[in-house]
Amino acid sequence: MTGPARRPRQRPQAGPQRQQRPQRPQRKPLDPARRAAFDVLQAVSQGDAYANLALPALLSERGITGRDAAFATELTYGTCRVRGLLDAIIGAAAQRSPDSISPVLLDLLRLGSYQLLRTRVEPHAAVSTTVEQAGIEFDTARAGFVNGVLRTISTRDEASWVAELAPDADSDPIGHAAFVRAHPRWIAQAFTDALGPAAGELDALLAGDDERPRVHLAARPGVLTAAELADAVGGEVGKYSPFAVYLPGGDPGRLEAVRAGQALVQDEGSQLVARACALAPVEGDTGRWLDLCAGPGGKTALLAALGAQTGARVTAVDQAPHRAALVTENTRGLDVEVLTGDGREIGLEPGFDRVLVDVPCTGLGALRRRPEARWRRQPGDIPVLAKLQRELLASAIALTRPGGVVLYSTCSPHLVETVGVVADALRRHPVRALDTRELFAPVEDLGDGPHVQLWPHRHGTDAMFAAALQVI
Repeated sequence: MTGPARRPRQRPQAGPQRQQRPQRPQRKPLDPARRAAFDVLQAVSQGDAYANLALPALLSERGITGRDAAFATELTYGTCRVRGLLDAIIGAAAQRSPDSISPVLLDLLRLGSYQLLRTRVEPHAAVSTTVEQAGIEFDTARAGFVNGVLRTISTRDEASWVAELAPDADSDPIGHAAFVRAHPRWIAQAFTDALGPAAGELDALLAGDDERPRVHLAARPGVLTAAELADAVGGEVGKYSPFAVYLPGGDPGRLEAVRAGQALVQDEGSQLVARACALAPVEGDTGRWLDLCAGPGGKTALLAALGAQTGARVTAVDQAPHRAALVTENTRGLDVEVLTGDGREIGLEPGFDRVLVDVPCTGLGALRRRPEARWRRQPGDIPVLAKLQRELLASAIALTRPGGVVLYSTCSPHLVETVGVVADALRRHPVRALDTRELFAPVEDLGDGPHVQLWPHRHGTDAMFAAALQVI
């Protein structure tokens, strides 16, 4: 007789199960070179940093060298230079204004699109690395957005995007040139105005801004000749300044001549400005010279070294304490008195024989060395700067004795900052204009004068402006 069948054991009912959160995919962060570029782009766009200062410090801090450092440099400076062009293409690909995109996401899109349009990086690598970082910074949805935008951009080359988005070359030639060469239109217009009859050179000038500039060194007079410096650093003697040496590449800050104070890193145009101040005709020069806007001290050092050959002594003024400290550092070993204060009201005893007033400006003449500056500066900056420039020049004139010379200079070709300021001084103050071109020999192609305007595409220098005024 069999027993009763066993009933199956009942399993306890499970309680409500917790919903599992979807796992975020494991993302691969940017490699060191791209990460460095991305961090500097953020520092520039969100912290008003200067790329040419931020990047070398970051590379050194992280120990990035060799090919990685070169790649990071290309990505950083290149992306900064063409930011406006990239933004236009990103906006078209995303079908929304770049201003509506998160700043961090926009910097990532700029970094990725630059690689797609202006480097030999494989498209899949440019896209995937950027998308991965977007996922790390944000989430999968925005990583997908970045993926879609970059894949759209990658379907065409830069020339095709430009053909679609640039202003018409016939109806707006300046706007077209500005877009193609990745400059704000107002800057292209300012360059056109300054070129005057040579306005046909606009495209060459804008193209020059996008070329990587050569590093220029200045051999300190009385210590080292340009030929000796060129031999020591493997460089080439400059074309115009008797102190200039062109470097083929590398970090000039590591050169022994620079570290020892025998040479300075200084654009040849700036060298010519300091030299012009020392060469200006001043009868009965007593050796009392002044640099009224001295920081960071490159021109001061060259002026003081030239003055030392005739027993002149330079007084150097800068309003910012940190810039005054740089003047002290850059002029070590030279007879220079460094003062911290506003050049408009420094309280010095008048009677200087020569006064260099290299005024604060927009820096439009050095855009090739400061890649982000073209997008940072705005037309509204001009009136404020021009007022300061007029006041500083007026102070320089007041501090100069009759028969003495004021050398007004600025690293901008904008007419309001250059001939406009000088014309105002000629109307208001007891000065007459000297033919400044004579002080810049052997430089050629300087125009009709009496002032001097250097150009990157003509002279290989920054676009320095200079005008020599003799006090009556």
